[in-house]
Amino acid sequence: MWIATFLLCFTSVALAADKKPQPEEPKINPLEITTPDPLLPQLPKGGTLSPEEQSKLKGSLDELNSQAAALLQAGKAPEAFEIWYRELRLRRSLGYVEEVQALGRVGEVAWQRTQKFDAQVITRRLLAIQKEAEDKKAVNLELLQALGQAYQQVRVPEPAIKVYQQILADARQRGDTAAQEATLKTLAQLNLDWFDYPQAAAAYEVLLTQAQARGDRFNEVVYLQQLVYVYDKAKQPENALKTKQRLAETYLNQKDYTKLPALKIAIASDYEALNKPDEASQNYQEAYSLGWSLQQFAYASEALQKLGALYHSHEQPDFALQVYEVLLKTEQQSYNFYGLMNAYDLMGQIYLDQKNYPKALAAFQQGLELAKSLQYQETYFATQIERVNQQRSP
Repeated sequence: MWIATFLLCFTSVALAADKKPQPEEPKINPLEITTPDPLLPQLPKGGTLSPEEQSKLKGSLDELNSQAAALLQAGKAPEAFEIWYRELRLRRSLGYVEEVQALGRVGEVAWQRTQKFDAQVITRRLLAIQKEAEDKKAVNLELLQALGQAYQQVRVPEPAIKVYQQILADARQRGDTAAQEATLKTLAQLNLDWFDYPQAAAAYEVLLTQAQARGDRFNEVVYLQQLVYVYDKAKQPENALKTKQRLAETYLNQKDYTKLPALKIAIASDYEALNKPDEASQNYQEAYSLGWSLQQFAYASEALQKLGALYHSHEQPDFALQVYEVLLKTEQQSYNFYGLMNAYDLMGQIYLDQKNYPKALAAFQQGLELAKSLQYQETYFATQIERVNQQRSP
């Protein structure tokens, strides 16, 4: 009996051991397969193909690319990538640039499909090509541009940025201002895409300086707008404020007044963030005046709401109430009943804080009437009215 139990236990343990997951065999790098290919049995003695042979091979490889794309479209990804890898192996015989461009194209497909293994294989090959070319001192502008594009396609920012910095240095050495601008734009966008806001800002600052030097008013505005976005994202209110003020001056000089109300609100918000309430108040008032004169009532209302909140937060409720009275007229002018309802709520809360129960009750009742017409927040205003009645009762 004991022997039988022992054998049974041993068998169970053995079976359990058999069921343990086996370590996954390492995948073979499909770019390192060395089996001769019918399209290119062997290179000629010189190691390079003649122009005619290159042209013929390119045609065959383009056909392979089309076949792979069709298979992918038909939902046969493994078969598609098997053909693409064959194409990529053969592209090596056409030189670095041809291979890099093809690697980027296929790598982007792998990245879009979240095929991590394939994206890594292609990225490693790109890095190897770059190192090999550097060791051979065979790096030229065409290869750098191909590498930069390919690194972007497989979403590896660090080597992409380094390559574009080399391209920028080359453009500066040649005095090619158009190439400098294009490369700086690429660098700015790359850093922005990967949340490196200081580097993105540095690139846009250079672009802005260059645009101003050549009197390019259009791009001056574009780069100022980009800098505003970058500094806002980086949560740098001081830099954001300076840039927005420069942008406001540019709009004024160009008589483009329609963009000023929103910008003035943003400037005021930066002053608030920097704890400068007087400057914030002034800019909110300017935003309201501009918004009203331009019939941009949404911005006029937003400026008044923020101005009222500013006064309220700095314990100046009477000024806040004056602002909200103007806000009521603004919302009425634009038939913004939701805005009217919210304005009455804001006023009611201040009156309630001041224990001015009659005015608080009147404000909440006005809000309730609007809530009923909108079929929205009726319970909320009914609750506020109940609060007022409870607090005013002896």
